[in-house]
Amino acid sequence: MSNSKVVYEGWMVRYGRRKIGRSFIHMRYFVLETRLLAYYKKKPQDNVVPIKTFLIDGNCRVEDRGLKTHHGHMVYVLSVYNKKEKYHRITMAAFNIQEALIWKEKIESAIDQHQESQAANGNKFHSFEYKSGMDNGRNGSSSDNESQFSAAEDEDDSNSNLLRRTTIGNGPPESVFDWTKELDSELVNQNSNNQAFARKYWRLLQCQNGLRIFEELLEADFLPKSCSRAMKAVGVVEATCEEIFELVMSMDATRFEWDCSFQHGSLVEEVDGHTAILYHRLQLDWFPMVVWPRDLCYVRYWRRNDDGSYVVLFRSRQHENCGPQPGFVRAHIESGGYNISPLKPRNGKPRTRVQHLMQIDLKGWGVGYISTFQHHCLLQMLNSVAGLREYFSQTDERTTAPRIPVMVNMTSVSGSSKRSHKLNSSSVHRSPSLDQIQAANKNAVLMDEYSDEDEDFQFADQGALPSTVEVEGKRAAYEEPKDQIDLSIFSGNLRRDDNDKGRDCWTLSDGNNFRVRSKSFCYDKSKIPAGKHLMDLVAVDWLKDTKRMDHVARRHGCAAQVASNKGLFTIVFNVQVPGSTHYSMVFYFVTKELISGSLLQRFVDGDDEFRNSRLKLIPSVPKGSWIVRQSVGSTPCLLGKAVDCNYIRCPKYLEIDVDIGSSTVANGVLGLVIGVITTLVVDMAFLVQACTTDELPERLIGAVRVSHLELSSAVVPILESESAEPSKS
Repeated sequence: MSNSKVVYEGWMVRYGRRKIGRSFIHMRYFVLETRLLAYYKKKPQDNVVPIKTFLIDGNCRVEDRGLKTHHGHMVYVLSVYNKKEKYHRITMAAFNIQEALIWKEKIESAIDQHQESQAANGNKFHSFEYKSGMDNGRNGSSSDNESQFSAAEDEDDSNSNLLRRTTIGNGPPESVFDWTKELDSELVNQNSNNQAFARKYWRLLQCQNGLRIFEELLEADFLPKSCSRAMKAVGVVEATCEEIFELVMSMDATRFEWDCSFQHGSLVEEVDGHTAILYHRLQLDWFPMVVWPRDLCYVRYWRRNDDGSYVVLFRSRQHENCGPQPGFVRAHIESGGYNISPLKPRNGKPRTRVQHLMQIDLKGWGVGYISTFQHHCLLQMLNSVAGLREYFSQTDERTTAPRIPVMVNMTSVSGSSKRSHKLNSSSVHRSPSLDQIQAANKNAVLMDEYSDEDEDFQFADQGALPSTVEVEGKRAAYEEPKDQIDLSIFSGNLRRDDNDKGRDCWTLSDGNNFRVRSKSFCYDKSKIPAGKHLMDLVAVDWLKDTKRMDHVARRHGCAAQVASNKGLFTIVFNVQVPGSTHYSMVFYFVTKELISGSLLQRFVDGDDEFRNSRLKLIPSVPKGSWIVRQSVGSTPCLLGKAVDCNYIRCPKYLEIDVDIGSSTVANGVLGLVIGVITTLVVDMAFLVQACTTDELPERLIGAVRVSHLELSSAVVPILESESAEPSKS
């Protein structure tokens, strides 16, 4: 092993399931050497022993498991095994398909080298030949069969055409028509009388938004009157096939940025790594007051061909957990999908041809009589190709991991009325049905790999729970039991009003309104709703004076002094607003005690340099003019680096004076805000930034919402003498 050199290394996901049916995810550091694949908890230094090692020789295989959805996150799974010892394997995954393909290529290259050396030594071994399985998708190499069957073609070494696994899965389901094969059949069989598929002829219908829109030229008398001919849009996008593929597969908020026909999407069932059942609501703007909205339940199959192109196919499918929904007409996709194929780069930029085909029956009583409705809606869906092109041309940010929400409570309303009523009246936060759990456990067999590792984080693989439940589950180890603090003993001059329409008041802001760094942020940059606050906001003061007000917590009778007398600890945020009249908005966050060794305790007792590098504010303007909302934004800000912060540490409180006037930019934004402050609702969340795995996930110190503030309601404080002021730290 000492002669072995590192071929490739980096962070990957360890993904698998346990005997009890629970799935797990670990971030592990993988190292590929010429003869060894190993992974570690951290990047290895010196002579660290790996958690697991896998010897690479000519009998090894890399098997594609396709895309797996894990609590919304899509991971691309590879399984490395030895055909002589099929039960000894390493399953690894990546959050993006590019990284997984690199690892696949590197590992296969290492395997090939061993095969060549075996052949040179006279050992009987036949090298791989690439086979896409395109000639027969159903019998092509499968990436989703159970592991003991997945290498069946390798049992006979006399077979000279061993298949290298490619990302095609089991081929499209029986009912799904693969319209992309028309192109292949035209090329392969142009001199042959044996046409495997009935060729479609297309005619250019129009050019729109830089796309060519084609209509199928085929006798379509057999179609329902409301089901139009197939139409497809063809355009060129300056991005890689992988980037486009990941966007097309996602069903999260990123889809709103390029698909104008998308309203909502979620996962109904994951059949295997290449096939899934999806629910999809369409956003159609054709007389929305008259025409009911449409939704879809369809099977989606995908594959990656050897030329680097991707095929995504759609066809409607009925599913027991996705019945008709009240207020929606269930449309029917006869055929549809994307063909994403690479073109030669131009001016150093990647280029990809994207074809989007759709043949759909929008159903409903009026569709057959109003042909413009069908035509308009179909063009709106096909326009997503132009949306993809503009999305990539207008942004450099391409690192967002795509997601697909998981459906947890959508059963057929055509079932028994009692059952339907019970399901519809239940909370959306309920657990999945037994059928869903059984289906998940049935599919879990595919990823069965047992591990004795300690788990960084683990989830039940029984459908995603709603965010609040999921977040609380993740945070269980970080919640410290605390008794309720009597809030009635505290008061400030700005009143609290929990009414949504309250004016000149404050209220608590739900922590789930803010997204903070998750436990796995160091590896995948993911964020989660913040959940519960660490401290209680007990009072807010709205002060004014002719000069800047520093160290306001020294005022007799203020919330910080009351808390100190009760043995409680307070963090005071004094947000100082400069001007001809100086204003201060003062927030008092109280807790019974600081947890020794916690990030918050280290922040309170740390030096100013540490505090400035960690104190973070997340702002938001839920109600206000567009220009103000754009100016304030919602991006987290490190206060200590943006403005001057003065820290005053006393035995039972820490006051942080935030001088907004010290920043020209902040002062300019503030000038804009002050002028229209009575029309604004402002949310602010304060927290200490977490930078290491031990400190994650992030926790809010607290969050507040201030509604329609009046400048005239501020009061002039009576500050105690500065003579006995404590030392500043």
